[in-house]
Amino acid sequence: MHQQKQRVHFIAIGGSVMHNLAVSLKLAGHEVTGSDDEIHDPSRSTLIRHGLLPDYEGWNPDRITPELDAVILGMHARKDNPELLRAQSLGLKIYSFPEYIYEHSRNKQRVVIAGSHGKTTITAMVIHCLNHFGRKFDYVIGARVKGVEHTVKLSDAPIIVIEGDEYLSSALDPTPKLLRYQHHIGLISGVAWDHVNVFAEEEDYLKQFDRFADETPKGGTLIYCEQDSLALIIGKKDRADVLSVSYRSHTHSADGTGKFFITNGKEKYPVKVFGSHNFQNMSGAKEVLKKIGITPEMFFEAIQSFEGAAGRLEKVAENKTCAVFKDFAHAPSKVKATVKAVKEIFPSRDLVACLELHSFSSLTKRFLPQYKDSMKVASNQLIMIDPEKLKSKGLESISEADLKKAFNAPNLTLFTSRAQLESYLLSQRWDNKALLMMSSGTFGGLDLKGLASRIIS
Repeated sequence: MHQQKQRVHFIAIGGSVMHNLAVSLKLAGHEVTGSDDEIHDPSRSTLIRHGLLPDYEGWNPDRITPELDAVILGMHARKDNPELLRAQSLGLKIYSFPEYIYEHSRNKQRVVIAGSHGKTTITAMVIHCLNHFGRKFDYVIGARVKGVEHTVKLSDAPIIVIEGDEYLSSALDPTPKLLRYQHHIGLISGVAWDHVNVFAEEEDYLKQFDRFADETPKGGTLIYCEQDSLALIIGKKDRADVLSVSYRSHTHSADGTGKFFITNGKEKYPVKVFGSHNFQNMSGAKEVLKKIGITPEMFFEAIQSFEGAAGRLEKVAENKTCAVFKDFAHAPSKVKATVKAVKEIFPSRDLVACLELHSFSSLTKRFLPQYKDSMKVASNQLIMIDPEKLKSKGLESISEADLKKAFNAPNLTLFTSRAQLESYLLSQRWDNKALLMMSSGTFGGLDLKGLASRIIS
């Protein structure tokens, strides 16, 4: 698609994946412009570094000219966006993000990693192993991986590995992104209701993964986690001329000092990530890699140096008696897996689990029961909610009593500001404890590194 240089304009260039596609296209030699009504870090800093930050925030239809070869529309932009209306009036080619990626990869082997949880880490593992052996490939991933400068890479490589998000493609296209990539090899890591603002009923959400599996082409491969009840139901369904491959948590062991190993018969290989969910993720990645030329022996060699995707169960600080972790976890299944993982590595320590309810789903009162028992292995369960966030999303208020009932946690504590939460955490004694901070936001701008440093000192 990109043999000739193009003039491409991004409507909503500040999106987490949109700005990385913009950078990728500029690095490939295309002429790239963009706009947005608000741009925050890390997108802002990246756009500045590559000379792509718009001169001002806001929409201006004058930016849309007949000379443009393509307009890429982000999910943040609405149907009445003035730049979009101008592009439509000019008859310009308008793509959603996944449509553009598909057009670029029509002649490639497409591998799509899907699931309510685990998809970022599995995609990161696949990327890491392919890089380890110097393979030529393209990719799209929702988080940074050590050794990979950007989260989107487009070239003339014969294969592309894509993290398949189930959120909608754009204001013009209500199709979940994962369905737009038309995979040859697909993986479903697990399924648990999310995005309640789009999929109001759980059944509607689950159907998208069934559709994804059904769209596996003849001669294609569908890989699924057999330990996830819904993924198992979807994966076991008979599909003509489709190879179905199940996986389960990789056999593993620990030495009692916080070091973990994956095992293969008598062989043990040290790994830098931990938690039952990550040993599941490893098995899923290994099955994908087997289909694209990486043998199990090669996988065991490469996975030892994998350090995880950015923001996924990262150790922020540690001393001899205390450790502080952060994680992007926000959906119920992710929270449960992450809390369990930290407790597994420090079974004798008291675990303080702190979750910011930040997304639309997590702040929707009728969705809250999905969190039942998700943090039950923690000794101390803390929740932060910004009341202004509820107002801005037009949602009803949530009380501490509501949370205690939904989480099945009678001793849960609610905080309604960053200052309140920070003051509480700094007032605690941290001997023989672990702190886990979970959010898809920032806890109201909390300096987590600074907080962790004060806690362990």
